Amino acid sequence: MSAADFTDAALVLLGHGTTRHPGSQAPVFQHAAQLRSRGGFAGVREAFWKQEPRLAAVLASLSARRIFIVPLFISEGYFSERLIPQALGLGAPGRDGVRRVRRQGERTLFYCKPVGTHDAVTGLLLARALDVLAPFPSRRAPAFKETTLFVAGHGTARDPNSRRAIERQAQRIRAMDLYADAQAVFLDEEPRIRACWALAATRRLVVVPFFISDGLHVQQDLPVLLGETAAVVQRRLDQGRPAWRNPTERDGKLVWLSPSVGTQPDLATLILARVREAAALGASAK
Repeated sequence: MSAADFTDAALVLLGHGTTRHPGSQAPVFQHAAQLRSRGGFAGVREAFWKQEPRLAAVLASLSARRIFIVPLFISEGYFSERLIPQALGLGAPGRDGVRRVRRQGERTLFYCKPVGTHDAVTGLLLARALDVLAPFPSRRAPAFKETTLFVAGHGTARDPNSRRAIERQAQRIRAMDLYADAQAVFLDEEPRIRACWALAATRRLVVVPFFISDGLHVQQDLPVLLGETAAVVQRRLDQGRPAWRNPTERDGKLVWLSPSVGTQPDLATLILARVREAAALGASAK
């Protein structure tokens, strides 16, 4: 059986998880269901770091000869590159990064790289921006050169790699010369989300959340930081409406806010790409 044949393998999609927002786990189940329907694996399972079903319990329930664990995380940060590998017995990151293959009795664990650091995620960011901009053309559809694109990430002082993934995507989009400009902004680091107004030289702004889920940060924090009141955001969510109305005018600028990148259906393709990379790495290590 070749390394690229996964009929003997189980695929585990690993999300961060939280008990604060019940919808945060939705993308994990979304992409797992999509990949399960495609077939090709002995099984596809969901697991989380901070909620049930926990990763350890899911792994203990699997009997497949090969198990591929794909972290649905944006960056190679504190959780994906330190805590989770240590829990899997892969040790702390070395000079060449995390050890990603571990033999465990009769089976082999493959710990894949996070989906958010794959080069193809740039296309998902652009697709998310286009989804919200296309219905609102300005003289021509859509008016890219009249728009500044902001990649909105979390950021954390705990691990500098967290912001690097967001900055890298903004840099890649900027190099494509599709928009007037592309910038990275953050919840917990500078430049903050509120800096969009000062950073944008254009009247049109589109903010793409570089998050896996449309959880608290995307549905509540971002709209408030972009100028909507918390009361209006909550009322819209209670009514089953989007928290942000596209476009909303603030301080003479028109602002669009897209859904998160992680809910884009094509993310499943990146998950499979990460699995193939890990399988090739395991084959070369034999």
